[in-house]
Amino acid sequence: MHGYLSSKEAFAAQVAYFSRFYRVTAIDFLGFGGSRYLMKPFSVDDYADWTEEVFALLNVHFPHVVAHSFGCRVAVKMASRDATRFDKILLTGPAGVIMNRGFSYRVKVRAYRFVKKFAPKFAERKFGSAEYRALSPIMRESYKKIVNEDLRVCAREIDNEVLLVEGEKDTTTPKREAEAYLSCLKRGKLRMMQGGHFAFAEYPLAFNLIAEEFFYG
Repeated sequence: MHGYLSSKEAFAAQVAYFSRFYRVTAIDFLGFGGSRYLMKPFSVDDYADWTEEVFALLNVHFPHVVAHSFGCRVAVKMASRDATRFDKILLTGPAGVIMNRGFSYRVKVRAYRFVKKFAPKFAERKFGSAEYRALSPIMRESYKKIVNEDLRVCAREIDNEVLLVEGEKDTTTPKREAEAYLSCLKRGKLRMMQGGHFAFAEYPLAFNLIAEEFFYG
């Protein structure tokens, strides 16, 4: 389950490795990769609903799951709803925790809201990340729904075994966010490895061995 603005191809090394022995299912979330465009802004709940439908169509039942970044949000939401949706869950570079954003962030948000009242197009160009500015209007609304939901409340409902795999140089979802998730999980563990936010793609063999040990060791 891939990250935001990514696709199933990000997991090419994992698909190639595990498909030698196991059935592997990799999907493009709606709005990404080879999937169709969003027709309305999707929340994490909407993506969880959509993924449930896809799993039913593909006859995917009780799988192990590997999720990255935004994909972790969807996996956490799905697992919190139904403990039998997944077997073991591996979350790498897990997104979904809203940490203290600090005074400068609050000032920036207030400035954006003020400017948007008088010059909405300028506000959209001036404020926000490059990732956000590159999105279509519908995707921007979806993005806001997604990033403003803290999923720790959902993490507390998960009964599955969960392994968090964090790149030592990940600045997108740093270790403290993984640790915040970990504090909420009933059966969670944290494993550090080389690399950044895409550690699974940077060091695929090391990641694959960690995943294989967790799922089948």
